[in-house]
Amino acid sequence: MPDNSFDIVSKIDMPEVGNAISQAMKEIITRYDLKDSKSSIELNEKDLKMLLASADEFKLKAVIEILQTKLIKRNVAVKNFEYGPIIPASHSSVRQEVKIQQGIPMEVAKKIVALVKDSKKKAQASINGDLVRIASKDRDTLQEVIALLRGKEFDVEIQCTNFRSN
Repeated sequence: MPDNSFDIVSKIDMPEVGNAISQAMKEIITRYDLKDSKSSIELNEKDLKMLLASADEFKLKAVIEILQTKLIKRNVAVKNFEYGPIIPASHSSVRQEVKIQQGIPMEVAKKIVALVKDSKKKAQASINGDLVRIASKDRDTLQEVIALLRGKEFDVEIQCTNFRSN
């Protein structure tokens, strides 16, 4: 039975997202090109969604750029944000919904499991809900798997946590 394990997760620090939105809104209010644009960013933590709104598409893109800059400065993975279509709203304004991906989606988890199996390393990968657990008898093997995963590109940002050894 494997004694050592770690979890692969994809987590977004929601308080940091809230702080980034606050900073972005301060900048939007003070920026000359966005004055009177009625731009806003609303966070719905319960549904893991944001609603961006602005006067037109050009200004909405500027709002997205400001938000992404603030998120990157706060070490929040922008890969985990899925931007929906731009929707026309009242008074010729536009809106866009942004979904926040929390946890590893099933198709990405399957890719990770397949990658670990194809690597021929003596490690077992199992999907547990929205995380993937990698287990092995040898700690060095786990380190090699971590290095392998960090060298690959996935649709979401992944973190290696809960490193346990006995």
